[in-house]
Amino acid sequence: MKKTKMMKKNYEFKNVLSKGKYYSGKRIEAFIKKNKKESINFLGIAIGVKIAKAVKRNHIKRLVRENYTLYESSIKAGYQIVFLWKKKVDIKEATFENIKKDMNFIFDKANLKIEE
Repeated sequence: MKKTKMMKKNYEFKNVLSKGKYYSGKRIEAFIKKNKKESINFLGIAIGVKIAKAVKRNHIKRLVRENYTLYESSIKAGYQIVFLWKKKVDIKEATFENIKKDMNFIFDKANLKIEE
């Protein structure tokens, strides 16, 4: 299992959101930027306050984090990844399977999967 660290600082998120490449699924969006440290991935999850109350926002974060751990061993190392929940999408669509499909689509599009 690869080592992944969470992004916590505001400047880390701003750096990835301004300089990273944008990828979009049906429900989640991702900004991906190459990292200077080759062996570590950094993960950030941001969900706007206007989307839902804290309990539902944290539920979406847990779902995204759990899905990421499934793909963690099959994606390349050395990237900063920020996932965002789309504002126009209803919270009721936040299921494990929907997020898994979107994440798979984004990683395919970004060419981050390791060829087996």
